[in-house]
Parts: sequence; C-alpha cells; structure tokens
Amino acid sequence: MSSGKSEDFELDDSFDEESSGDFDNDDVSKSNNVKNSLTKRRVIDDILEERRLQRKIKEYDYDLDDDDDET
Repeated sequence: MSSGKSEDFELDDSFDEESSGDFDNDDVSKSNNVKNSLTKRRVIDDILEERRLQRKIKEYDYDLDDDDDET
C-alpha cells in the first residue's frame, strides 16, 4: 500500500492557532451543556419515578400492626 514516498506537510502561515482554540472551547462548553442537561433530566426522572412509586404504595391497604396480632 505504501509506495515508500514520504510526504511532508507544512502548516500554512495563515493558520492561527489561537482561533483553533476557540473551536475547542466551544465544543467543550457545548458538551458540558449537554452533560448538564442529561444530568438534570436524570434527576427529574428520578424524582418523578419516586413520586409515582409513592402514589402506588399509598394505593396498597396494609397495616403492619395486624401481623403482630395474628401470632
């Protein structure tokens, strides 16, 4: 596959390293925003699930004191 030729790549003088850092910072901030949004969504889902389970538990009619009286 390789033909034995060595290609040297030169960086264009018009390339500005500082401007490339802006893109990295934008990507990092976007990924952090996505992570924060997902974390917030998980917290909300957990709270909603807990409330749903609490409502479901309230539907059951049970009394723990009755178990002690039967024995």
